[in-house]
Amino acid sequence: MDLSLLAFANAIYYILPAYFANAAPTVFRGKKPIDFNRNFIDGKPIFGAHKTIRGFVSGIIVGLIVTIIQKIISLPTAGTSLTIGLLLTLGALIGDLTGAFIKRRLNIAPGAPLPPLDQLDFVVGAFLFASIIMSPKIETVIFIVIITPFLHVLTNILAFLLKIKDKPW
Repeated sequence: MDLSLLAFANAIYYILPAYFANAAPTVFRGKKPIDFNRNFIDGKPIFGAHKTIRGFVSGIIVGLIVTIIQKIISLPTAGTSLTIGLLLTLGALIGDLTGAFIKRRLNIAPGAPLPPLDQLDFVVGAFLFASIIMSPKIETVIFIVIITPFLHVLTNILAFLLKIKDKPW
């Protein structure tokens, strides 16, 4: 297992489409909930009002833009293909929706924190979707699972300070 600085940089480079896809809905917001305000069989919202069609679509677009930029830059050691980038992007967004679904079942309000689910749901989704084509290296998974909660907290605080988010979590 390679625990070098290069392996760390490759791990970050690999997951960038998922990171940006996950952040995009916060920036681009939306009004129309992706669950159309419908409730699940338990009577609770499926995802909640914070998960919007515009947010989901913006996540896809931003994730694909990041993937295309990666292909233009074309770092030979990272090896992110357009297909992997798309899978990371979709996986991140579906993983985040899955986290919202779980939170609604636990009666946790939209926007309320539930660590570590909030920090890792999108990463788990990204890894699972990308694994359809090619599983990430174990050191990539380890680096990302360790660093993502810290990055997630820092970016949420920054978004709050920039008035992009209403709460710092």
